[in-house]
Amino acid sequence: MLVPLAFMFVGAVKPNPDVLADGGSWRAFVPSGMTFDNFTSAWERSDFGRLLLNSLVVCGVTVVLGLIANSMFGYALARLRWTGRNLVLATVVALIIIPFEALAIPLLLFMTELGWLDTYQAQIIPFVANPFFIYLFYSFFTTLPRELEEAARMDGAGPWRTFRSVIVPLSRPAYASVAILSFLMNWGQLLWPVMVTRSESVRPLPVGMAVFQTLPPLQWGDIMAFAAMMTAPSLIVFLIFQRAFVQGVAAQAVKE
Repeated sequence: MLVPLAFMFVGAVKPNPDVLADGGSWRAFVPSGMTFDNFTSAWERSDFGRLLLNSLVVCGVTVVLGLIANSMFGYALARLRWTGRNLVLATVVALIIIPFEALAIPLLLFMTELGWLDTYQAQIIPFVANPFFIYLFYSFFTTLPRELEEAARMDGAGPWRTFRSVIVPLSRPAYASVAILSFLMNWGQLLWPVMVTRSESVRPLPVGMAVFQTLPPLQWGDIMAFAAMMTAPSLIVFLIFQRAFVQGVAAQAVKE
């Protein structure tokens, strides 16, 4: 995985004619004649700023709404007792194995009926509730000691107050893990945006990247620079939440 990344970042600072010149040797990973003109060219030719804003809006809103909805659903499955809970939990687990491609066409027809094509909400709403993230929260919540919740109830706290004041502060590793996974999943989403977007006004970066590769003239340095700028936000998000993400993974490993 590191080799393609290194080739991409080195190619982004090479003159366009030199990017593929040494593709079969170690020289491909050595920056020669470094220039940052590729970044300027890629930004201007692709309207990168607009594409970046679209991706940030879609990913940011999806992550925030997803954290709220999936954690509350996971808590209801883990701690509350209600009729049909086991059936719903089994359904959530079953939905994890269904690939998104199997649901894409029905979802597209539904978005068309709602008149949501070429909008932000068409790219956000279908990905807010995620069965994998619900189950991840459910698994984490079952590891938390019940004594803390019982103490909160003795103080007069209801389920919502208990969840907000006791469970959420203890579940930061789980929230960080889901936030990272959700952001990365939505940041690289290509199939669905291709299906529901028509104009550049709501087009995210992956679709912009696919279109940019077809624009003449074909400049590999510009393409590498575009890819490098597109990759940078996901690396930054991972570095920011890295410690909490590792803690969340470790907590799940201990549970297993």
